Amino acid sequence: MRVFLGNSPWQKEGFYGVRAGSRWPHFQCNSSKYMPFPFFLAYATAVLERQGVDVLLVDGIAEKLTDEQFIGRVREFDPELVVLEVSTISIETDIACARRVRGACPNAKIVFCGMHTEMFEPEFLNEHPDVDFVMKGEYEYILRDLVKALCDGSSLDAVSGLLYRSSNGPKFTGDRPLIENIDELPWPARHFLPMDVYCDTPGEIPMPSAQMWASRGCPYNCVYCAWPQIMYGSKKYRARDPIKIVDEMQSLVQEMGIKSFFFDDDTFNIGKERILNLCSEITRRRLNVPWSIMARADTMDKELLTALKKAGLKGLKYGVESGSQEIVDRCGKSLDLKKVREMVLLTKKMGIWVHLTFMLGLPGETQETMQKTIDLSLELCPDSMQFSIATPWPGTKFYKQLEREGFLLSHNFAEYDGNSMAVIRTEALSKEDLEAGLRRANDTYIKFSSRLKRHIRHPRFFLRKIGRRIKRHS
Repeated sequence: MRVFLGNSPWQKEGFYGVRAGSRWPHFQCNSSKYMPFPFFLAYATAVLERQGVDVLLVDGIAEKLTDEQFIGRVREFDPELVVLEVSTISIETDIACARRVRGACPNAKIVFCGMHTEMFEPEFLNEHPDVDFVMKGEYEYILRDLVKALCDGSSLDAVSGLLYRSSNGPKFTGDRPLIENIDELPWPARHFLPMDVYCDTPGEIPMPSAQMWASRGCPYNCVYCAWPQIMYGSKKYRARDPIKIVDEMQSLVQEMGIKSFFFDDDTFNIGKERILNLCSEITRRRLNVPWSIMARADTMDKELLTALKKAGLKGLKYGVESGSQEIVDRCGKSLDLKKVREMVLLTKKMGIWVHLTFMLGLPGETQETMQKTIDLSLELCPDSMQFSIATPWPGTKFYKQLEREGFLLSHNFAEYDGNSMAVIRTEALSKEDLEAGLRRANDTYIKFSSRLKRHIRHPRFFLRKIGRRIKRHS
């Protein structure tokens, strides 16, 4: 069986959409270099390759293909099964792509997967005849078993995690258990992909840079976070063996000329002993390649930061979300802002690049709490930061809460971007208030960046300033 897997083009004038590999599908300005790696597609492709399946993986977004070029690649491969990763915000574009695929390859079966919970309902297949199957959650083994069942002509009822058309209408086979041992998965099928394009480089780590996973999942309860609730359906945290992680890093350096790594885990720094072992293994092999991570501030400490830096850590991202402890508590993040202050300043003092993310519009947001968030962002003085408007993905606790309270303002998924547009309100703030707050935060960041450059010209003064902040908040 020939199986085509794709991340189809998604564009609008002046912008490109990021979908596969992103926990927050959204539009980026065409001048941006950011490009997430399509993890699930690449892992699923590798699983099929290991089974001897004839596969082709095409990232139409990373390759900047037009719709016509993407469909041309599908037609040329002439697959029997076409797998498209989709998302809530891009779903209309995704459905249109399925229609074009059907026209180009009328005998091929089309599979949807990804972060859009409405397609997990049986009615979705009735409403969209161009889609034959939907896979729910992490789908590497669902796809493997679907391909096997189609080849063997066996019952699809045994393929858990699948929505399909039975003789009695659409049928869901039930949730599939998570992959317990993620070390059993082959490394992602990067050889199909434009590896020089993928870019998420906090700490200004060099290109080409490979994005990797050292774990899957997150044990915390953030109401807004989509992957644990939609792709995993669980808080279960699954970590890889440090030795196998470094094996993959070493292979990518030697075979693909990779010059840096970004660990885009849901939460990288959980399990101190495991992280220390990973750092020790990188150091023991003298890998000497810079890398960055996605981390939590409150699971970090000086011993970990010291080991991480020694092993090559150049930058990290901390999710802070709000400058109000009450807002942080209400959204389920379980994060102590005092600890955030301590660890951000310590991380900076150690010479590790810090990127912070903030979100406006979480439950309980007011003008006062938005200003607290802006004030905290300036106090922490990160090397870079990002503001967005909280966007409720269907299927999350946040979405259900907003619907229940009457604070969800739109069901037009094309508006669920968060870069500039609000689809929610809070008890105290309107949609317009949130959008104005985002503009104010971004304007503040632009002025902050200019001031930060002046600090960098005087590093001794900057480090003394950071030292005083650590002492004040310790």
